[in-house]
Amino acid sequence: MTRVVGQLLLINVLVYVLMRGFPMLYSQLALVPSQVLVRPWTLVTYQFLHSPFGLGHIFFNMLFLFFFGPRLEMRFGSRHFLGLYLASGVIGAVVHILYTATPLSAGGMNVPMVGASGAVYGVMLAYAKFWPKDKILIWFVIPVEIRTAVIAATLISLWSGLGAVGGSTAHFAHLGGFLGGWLYLRWMEARSPARQFQKKVDGPAAKMGDRQLQDRWARIDPTRLHEVNREEYDRIAAQVRDDGWTSLTDRQKTFIERFGGGA
Repeated sequence: MTRVVGQLLLINVLVYVLMRGFPMLYSQLALVPSQVLVRPWTLVTYQFLHSPFGLGHIFFNMLFLFFFGPRLEMRFGSRHFLGLYLASGVIGAVVHILYTATPLSAGGMNVPMVGASGAVYGVMLAYAKFWPKDKILIWFVIPVEIRTAVIAATLISLWSGLGAVGGSTAHFAHLGGFLGGWLYLRWMEARSPARQFQKKVDGPAAKMGDRQLQDRWARIDPTRLHEVNREEYDRIAAQVRDDGWTSLTDRQKTFIERFGGGA
């Protein structure tokens, strides 16, 4: 068990117990699409409420979180895992609200929505991205690869949502959870050190001409470089001596821009 997953499990269970004793919590924290502009906090709080009619709703959401969450948190770190969880839940809510504004929703604008399903679906999508061949047991019996389960859940939610079947289940919140998880993963990828370095490689340094490279090169004091950077300096110097400035790669040009006082 990891820290944030454990905290989320505990909060969900505690809120469920409190809601049984204080029913007014449901009306204050549940998401009602028609009221979201005057109760914006419900975009988050609805994720920690579950149906008071039986244990099935909270049990299965927490079960999925328990199975998929810890490994992801260990990979992402606690901060990013919590971001993934909350972002998936919020985007799930937004997609549900947009759907309820269509004629297909049959008056869903005034129907409260609760549950961590959108957040958990985002966690499940992220898990499938990194460990697609891991298997889960459908109904605790049938082994299915997680990537297959995600595809099946998407198709079922689309069919059920567009067909207005499935009772009170917010199928488009599930789809929105998948979307939120995908968007958060893309955002994380865009901010990763590897992507940031690639942006630098593809930036102004890659477009410098021979004269600019020589000017920047002349500003570098090799005696002040770290040993690792000094080795790269020596390699570039040897390459320029043997093959000229035009032989330098974009990464080597970025090195020269960085240590030669480039902006």
